[in-house]
Amino acid sequence: MDVLLLLKKIVYAIVELPFFLGKVSRPLVCMTLLVKNEEDILEQNLIFHKEKGVDFFIVTDNNSTDRTPEILRKYKEKGWIKEIIEEKATDYRQKIWVDRMVWRAKTVYKANWVINADADEFWYPASGSLKEALQKTSANVIKCSMKCVYPEENKRLEEWKYTVDPVEDIAAYDLSRYSLFARQIPKVMHRTKGYIQISMGNHKVAMFPKRTGTSDVHIYHYNIRGRSQFLEKMINGGKQLEQNPSKHGGRHWRYFYALYKEGKLNEEYDRVIGTNVFDRLQADGYIHEDSTMADYFKNLNK
Repeated sequence: MDVLLLLKKIVYAIVELPFFLGKVSRPLVCMTLLVKNEEDILEQNLIFHKEKGVDFFIVTDNNSTDRTPEILRKYKEKGWIKEIIEEKATDYRQKIWVDRMVWRAKTVYKANWVINADADEFWYPASGSLKEALQKTSANVIKCSMKCVYPEENKRLEEWKYTVDPVEDIAAYDLSRYSLFARQIPKVMHRTKGYIQISMGNHKVAMFPKRTGTSDVHIYHYNIRGRSQFLEKMINGGKQLEQNPSKHGGRHWRYFYALYKEGKLNEEYDRVIGTNVFDRLQADGYIHEDSTMADYFKNLNK
């Protein structure tokens, strides 16, 4: 991070300290999104989160070649997206790009809370809305657990009705090291007052001071949306990470990209989602029926 910017953030945090303690009764909530070729899920994501209490979005588009830019323009014209940042770099400096959006949400658009998300994440409040969940807390960081949604290749993603639990003994089921059944690290929502720096992957945030709380918000994660999407994402992500001088973060992309270069990525996909052991995984309690999101999409389309 730029040293001068870091110092500026620290000064901001110190000055704001007397003003951020306590709850925000009517929080202004911003969601940041870093996207690349997300036409299959982006519109659903925007509609879902607007309905659940997000006031506006700031989006960084990293060289999309599908209909993603068209969808973004549509929702900018509707006023939902305040700003679209067209990032042309190819070295995937995610931490820096997300930080840039957070800082603009804080200083330009005066958001009280920020949710740093990916297009494949649906932040679901079990009761009420995201805004209601945030106005109940005096914490400035909220951890949210993740549920991976199992991809059903022959159905639209709006119809998928299974979520998965982590499998500790992956060898017993011949699963990939980075399978859908890996332990999911929680992600965070955070206040803008006291903000210093988001982490790679949006799993942690540096605040001054920092008070972490919990809520009933959990994330439905559509991180794997079929074979072709998985292959494209891992290949593109791996290529970009090779250009990034930092070797931190993106371990799963580096792993899959190495397999791609060996010609083994396609067969690895079946080990990623447990294609050949689905029935065993379900019988052993690692795959569950969960129609929460399918019911939401069904009602949305009525």
